[in-house]
Amino acid sequence: MNKILLIAKREIWERLTTRSYISLMIIGPLVVLGLLYIFLSSTGAKKQSWEVLIMDETELFENKLNPKKDPLFSIDFINAYIDYDEFANDKKFQKYDLAVWVNERVLKNKNVIISYRSKPSELVQRRLAHHVERRLEEILVKEFSSMSLKEFRAIKQPLQFSLKDTYDPRDKRSETSGWVGFVFGSIIIFFILSFGMTMLRGVAKEKSNRIVEVLLSSVSPSQLLSGKILGIGFAAFIQFVVWGVLISLGLWILRIVFFPDLLDPAMVANQLGEQANEVNSFAQQSPFVELIYKQIQYSNMLVFFSLFFIAGYLFYSAFFAMIGSSVGSESDGQQFVIPIVMILLLAIVAGYYEIYYPDSLLSEWLGYIPFTAPTVMMVELSYGFSNGGAWKLYLSLFILMISAIVFLILASRIYRNGILQFGHRLKLPLLLRWIKK
Repeated sequence: MNKILLIAKREIWERLTTRSYISLMIIGPLVVLGLLYIFLSSTGAKKQSWEVLIMDETELFENKLNPKKDPLFSIDFINAYIDYDEFANDKKFQKYDLAVWVNERVLKNKNVIISYRSKPSELVQRRLAHHVERRLEEILVKEFSSMSLKEFRAIKQPLQFSLKDTYDPRDKRSETSGWVGFVFGSIIIFFILSFGMTMLRGVAKEKSNRIVEVLLSSVSPSQLLSGKILGIGFAAFIQFVVWGVLISLGLWILRIVFFPDLLDPAMVANQLGEQANEVNSFAQQSPFVELIYKQIQYSNMLVFFSLFFIAGYLFYSAFFAMIGSSVGSESDGQQFVIPIVMILLLAIVAGYYEIYYPDSLLSEWLGYIPFTAPTVMMVELSYGFSNGGAWKLYLSLFILMISAIVFLILASRIYRNGILQFGHRLKLPLLLRWIKK
């Protein structure tokens, strides 16, 4: 065991002192944060004025919304409740950018739907929701309470606003949570590919320059292989931790420094001339905050991310070690890299397929195939499992771990028999003979 740890320490130190490793550790998070900054910068409102149609069939609002005209909105009322298709396609409604669907039971169910043609910015959403809620508060106080408006607002329950695409009211195209899992799964594949290639190059290089002959005079082939896999895997884990810390710090900086008005409800309250505690619950959330702080269940995602990363790394590292130890020269192994890279890309495609076809039979099978399980199950985990459906996650992880153990055993046999072989051509019968020996 001490020899395995010594080899692992050597591999870790070798990774930590390379420029490529350090560069990726720093540049990777900066690229992610840069893309996120570009995304947030492009979400600002381009329109200076929004045409709004309020559908108030029961005339609850009495054709008025705000005593003071808001220059951001031009508002019309209609005493009808039309369906989504008619609003989306009828010519007489084409001039309206937003529609507020006030149902007849809004005073009881506290639900209001805002429909859009092109998605408005967070500020527009909050201001419109703010005006609607203030008008309903006035109606409630006038009809059902002897309290003052100020007293009522101190004990009120906020409205629940739903934001819907006019052309997709059932939100069939919304796969935000699935993309979260896809990102986690793709990170697994990225690190496996990066450090798997490191494994292959390291094994092939040591074999070609005969350093392995010196090493095997002191340790067994199994100990050497185990130390390499452990050391390179731990180096990958260190890089992932640094990525996590830098990205978390970057998200905090984005929230505090660059986008305080987008992410801080108090800023919106100031713009509306109200106190922060008077901004409704809908206005306190942006898609960014919803995604980062609510949709990502960090406890579950990080735990299973780590488990699938470890199992996936062990599974694929066995393949890279097999190739590196079995080829006759360092250059011969490059032709076998392409099939493994294609399999890794297939795993990413499988995660993409899972987002759009989560209920298909192929998606279910892809979750149990060791090659594609990490990305597919991360997507399924982000969607969430129905009651009693979590067994699929554990079964997939179990199959992946068993497959990793089996292939590590096979890799150990091929490594032991092939690491000192030179000048041969790699053929399937030779690999089978090494496995049996």
